[in-house]
Amino acid sequence: MKIVIGGQIDKKVIEQLVQLCSSEIIEVTIQSDVQAAMAIKTGEADYYLGACYTGGGGAIAMAIAILGSEMCVTVSTPGRRPDKNSIEKAITQGKKAFGFTTDHKEEAVPLIIGAITDKFNKTGVIN
Repeated sequence: MKIVIGGQIDKKVIEQLVQLCSSEIIEVTIQSDVQAAMAIKTGEADYYLGACYTGGGGAIAMAIAILGSEMCVTVSTPGRRPDKNSIEKAITQGKKAFGFTTDHKEEAVPLIIGAITDKFNKTGVIN
């Protein structure tokens, strides 16, 4: 399974959080927003994570432009923390790109990786 880190802020920290939360089945790389979104679109990567100060701007704007809003979700914004049930629902609905605020990265990343891993463990399917 391949995860790409886009967004505008804390890409290296997010990469490290993904590595801490994941097993050997997850490969993670940092790319520009456009490269990361294109990697999802072409099937070179499975999921996109990105952070910015609002959770829905620089974190995920290029992913929305390239993939369409139906493939993307903002899981946190200032004043709205990431929610496990909402993230699990987004994974079930087939969302591929996840935006969040940089101040919520320590909560958002484990919840997203946990939901992706749970889906894979239950179904054997990455996407």
